Amino acid sequence: MALVLGSDRTIAEVAKSLGINETSLGYWVKKAKSSEEAEQRPLSVSERAELEELRKKNAQLQMDNAFLKKVASFFASDQK
Repeated sequence: MALVLGSDRTIAEVAKSLGINETSLGYWVKKAKSSEEAEQRPLSVSERAELEELRKKNAQLQMDNAFLKKVASFFASDQK
């Protein structure tokens, strides 16, 4: 996609040089452009709240995972 977006070459030219289907490359370029546009728009209030909630859940899950690893290690060493 960078070969198309970062140059003045057409999708057809790039697809032919890579030996891939022009339609597929066009679809990927379209998806890349829409992703870039989505990344540039600011988050809404509800999206910010959801992101904060997900970050808290992620932190809790990481702590739980670390604890479970320690417990598993303790019991594994106790068996020896």
